[in-house]
Amino acid sequence: MIVVAAIATAMIATAAVLALVRLERGPSMLDRTVAFDVLTSTIVGAVAVEAAWSRRTETIPILVVLSLVGFIGSVTIARYAAVEPESEKRIRTAEEVAAEDAAREAALEAALEAERRARRRGTGPTAPHDDDVNEEEVGR
Repeated sequence: MIVVAAIATAMIATAAVLALVRLERGPSMLDRTVAFDVLTSTIVGAVAVEAAWSRRTETIPILVVLSLVGFIGSVTIARYAAVEPESEKRIRTAEEVAAEDAAREAALEAALEAERRARRRGTGPTAPHDDDVNEEEVGR
């Protein structure tokens, strides 16, 4: 057990030092994010080795919390470091939202009217009765 713990501790220490070097040098945000994630994983590994060495189960909640912190940290950094499309970078005005809603409503009304005309002619997908058209079925 002593040899296994010593080897595991040496590997974890090496990983932590390399992660710290990458965290400091960068050069990009992605490199720093990955280094932060590796560093968090090495901390979790160190706590796990200590728990196995001392045969203590009280440290398992600490492992879970550290894992969650690492995951949430990585996801948060990735979210804010992500490159967004040019069209998504600004907030639309109320007038733009209203215009888009009006265009959507007009397209829906045109689709409903086309279906009503097709049913009157008997070429629609269902029976030729105009009162069968249900706006909720068409998408409203």
